[in-house]
Amino acid sequence: MGNPIASHLLANGCEVLVYDRSDAAVAAMTQAGAKALPSVAAVADAAAIVFTSLPSPAVFSDVLLGQGGLAGGKAVKIVVDLSTVGSRATRHAGSVLLEHGIDLVDAPVSGGAAGAKAGTLAVMVAGREAAVAEVQPLLECFGKLFHVGPQAGQAQLLKLLNNMLSSTAFAITAEAFVAGVRGGLDPQVMMSAINAGSGRSGASQDKFMKQVLPRSFDFGFPVGSVCKDIGLAIEECEALGVPMWIGNTVRQLWNFAGRQDGMQRDMTELVRSIEDWSQGAR
Repeated sequence: MGNPIASHLLANGCEVLVYDRSDAAVAAMTQAGAKALPSVAAVADAAAIVFTSLPSPAVFSDVLLGQGGLAGGKAVKIVVDLSTVGSRATRHAGSVLLEHGIDLVDAPVSGGAAGAKAGTLAVMVAGREAAVAEVQPLLECFGKLFHVGPQAGQAQLLKLLNNMLSSTAFAITAEAFVAGVRGGLDPQVMMSAINAGSGRSGASQDKFMKQVLPRSFDFGFPVGSVCKDIGLAIEECEALGVPMWIGNTVRQLWNFAGRQDGMQRDMTELVRSIEDWSQGAR
């Protein structure tokens, strides 16, 4: 996600400084016109506004608050986090950064790799008004903004709820799809009818039409990330006193699929897993 987002910033005339643990990711950005720096600390010492796109709460906390992290930077004044790491980690980081005179703008994105490349991401934004206003033109380079609230962490809750709904819709659609095919239905006709009726969803209209029916299974979001996000979502909801009967069942399904078939597989390959589990069943 970070590569296409940074590319949109470059295309809009921004000076972009980059650091990533992946040499290949850095090389791709320098070829596009960005300047590479050797560390997180170097970025924080050189840039007033720093964007982060990180894979887990632990990595997020380390990059923002750990030794050599953004909190100790000499130049940084606003950190814009595009990750999905949960409200607890975000609230804590926001509080610590503010003690260092740094604002945290909580700005998780939705829309997948395709939305990032097209610049059509949904950007859920929470943070202090002045900081959000300063970075809004930058965020609008790659998506549509939804102002959630004044506290970092509020956008995280919305993003997690969104991802939980998305992964739940895909899971139940996958089960229905496999059952229909095993029952002799034509896959194209079945999905066209569902998408014209009350059973349609973002999963049926997008992922099934673009990645499942062609059997490309290349949406660009791994099963492991689904498991991480739905786990964080359920923790947030249960902390709010909401009994997560359906959410917990869906989490079990995704975790089982990851353990059985691999956490790095594309999330749309859940269909293949369900097909395999269904072999011989009558």
